[in-house]
Order: sequence, then structure tokens, then C-alpha cells
Amino acid sequence: MNKRQSAPQQPHENPDRHEPFNIVYFERWADPIAEEILAAEPFVRLIRLTRGDSPATIAAAFNAAHGFQVTSARSDTIIAPDGALLARAPNLVAISTGGAGYDTVEVEACTAAGIIVVNQSGLNKQAVAEHVLGMMLCLSKRMIQSDRAMRRDRSWTRQNYVGEDIHGKTIGIIGVGNIGTLVAKSCASAFAMTVLGSDPYLTAEEMAARGARKVSLETLLGEADFVSVNCPLTKETNGMIGKRQFQMMKKSAFFIQTARGGIHDESDLVEALHEGRIAGAGIDVFMTEPPPLDHALHGFDNVLLTPHNAGVTRQAYRSMAEGAARQWLAILKGERPPRLLNPEAWPAFRERYQRFVGYQRVR
Repeated sequence: MNKRQSAPQQPHENPDRHEPFNIVYFERWADPIAEEILAAEPFVRLIRLTRGDSPATIAAAFNAAHGFQVTSARSDTIIAPDGALLARAPNLVAISTGGAGYDTVEVEACTAAGIIVVNQSGLNKQAVAEHVLGMMLCLSKRMIQSDRAMRRDRSWTRQNYVGEDIHGKTIGIIGVGNIGTLVAKSCASAFAMTVLGSDPYLTAEEMAARGARKVSLETLLGEADFVSVNCPLTKETNGMIGKRQFQMMKKSAFFIQTARGGIHDESDLVEALHEGRIAGAGIDVFMTEPPPLDHALHGFDNVLLTPHNAGVTRQAYRSMAEGAARQWLAILKGERPPRLLNPEAWPAFRERYQRFVGYQRVR
């Protein structure tokens, strides 16, 4: 077993606590700041695993784990935090995702087992919101087509690539959470855009406070010049945007997806683009990542593709890693973490925490 930190050499301040708090993770954290913060706590032991480790090594690590940090959706798929993992991790009390997304975690299974799940929602919102704005500008100004033409030949004039201003246009945001709110306020303040929002969990008043006017999904799709998806992938949102929804959009509208693959139907998007039902798309997330080189979306000049890196900036990585580490310290102390996804698990977590961790400070 490859341990980033050895077991503590000092007795714990709480006599009920004799073992370190073991946090298992794969490969590496988004930024070294997380390990620096956690290494300063003598009663935390980080257990690093790799995809090349033997099944026995992985099994032993999870058998000892109190916490599991999901550092990478790709590297952690070999032992996803589902019911099977919970059976192999008898001391587990908490699971933390590296970013805002938590579709790699079976939250219901964790709740039933008394295990809390946390994410880093909001800590990369600036990066993703800027990515949305960047896609809007590139698509409306036809920057991608212009760049490709300039590299290809000289059989064009600049009039072939006349773009559109985004000033004064309408953006529709599906999911007005941390990222959606920042997109809404940025579009309104920087480009005087009309902002529509669709989010079943927000009232009209709450939506207005976040800079958007609450409308139905159908109204949003029919009126928006840009449709931006900024909601998590859940049972409710899986497959939410398909053929019918693309047909509701303006032919001059652009579809932007920086949330999670699976929220929109890829084949239906390809069909909508092929038939000219929408003006173009900016896609950062896919069902298979990275998408294969022969993916149909590669064949459209009016489609901007990025490799699920909307939230991948140095600043966002540091923010998410630091946030995850500090949230782990709160969990270690038995404190209610700030980004708790399943608060209904808190009562069962209290008992589980006291049984496996040893502190008596659960609130």
C-alpha cells in the first residue's frame, strides 16, 4: 500500500481515538495544497492508490478507509463509490468528490448506509462561467470557422464569416446554481442580455435574486439565443434535452453544454445540427470522454468541442483542492460540512462516526 503519510506517532488528544483517520484517493489531488493542508494534521493518513495497484492492495486500502476522495472521474471508475464499494469499506463514514459533479457516487446507497457525501460545488464556478462566455463569443463571432479557413486556404473573404453581437441577446440557463448564477450576472452586466432561468428548485423570487427571470423549460428553449446547461446529472436531468427540445429552439440559437454528458442526447444533437435546426453548439462534456475521433460532432464547423476542461484552470484546481481538504478536516472533527449533499444521512452518520472514528464531538 502506497501511503502518502505514515500512521501518527503521537497519542491522540481523545483517548477513545487510537487510529488515524484514513482517507483513500486515486492518483493525485487537483492541486498539492490539499495534501499540504491534510499533512499538517497528525491524525490524518492519506492512502494513495493507482490504477495499476493490485486488487488486494485496493481492497486493503478500502477496508481501512474512513474517507474516500474521488479525485478523478476516470481513475476512480475502477472502484466507483457504489453499493459494492460500501460492502468492502466497513469503516467508511464519508465520500467527497473533487468537483461539483457527483454522478459517480450512488448517493442513495450512501445515505442508506449512514455515509455522508460532499462535493466542491461553487469552487470552480468562475472557470466554468468564463468557459460558457468564451463559447458564446467564439460561436457568435464565428471564430472557429474563421480560424480553420485561414489555416486551410485563401478561397474566402472575411464577409464569408460575418458574426453576431451577443449584446442585448437572450440567454436561457438550465440550472441556476453557483455556476448558472455567475453566468446570469455576467451576461447581464457585461452584455446587457436578457436572462431566462429554468430550475424547479428555485422560486421566482429566488431566481430573480440570482439575476434571471424564472420561466418554464419550454419557454426558455423557444426564446433564448443561447441555451446553457448548468445543472448536475441526476435521474431527473438524465436525457432531459433531446429531439423535442432541440426542435423548440430558434434556428439562430446556440446550444452550450458544460455540465455533464448524458443531460442531452448526443445523437439528437447531431441530427439537429445536420438538419440546421440550430445555429451551432459548444460542447465540453460527452457520454464517452474523450469522445472517439470519428464522433459525428467533429464533422461540423459550427460546433466547438473542448475536452471537459471548462473547470480546469490553475485557480479552480487550487480552490477545489483546498476546499476538499478543509471539508475533510471538518468531517474529521465531526462538524457538519458546508457542502453536504445528503443531509438526511446526518443522524445515521453521527452514530457511524462515533463508532468508527472515535471523536465524541458530532453535532
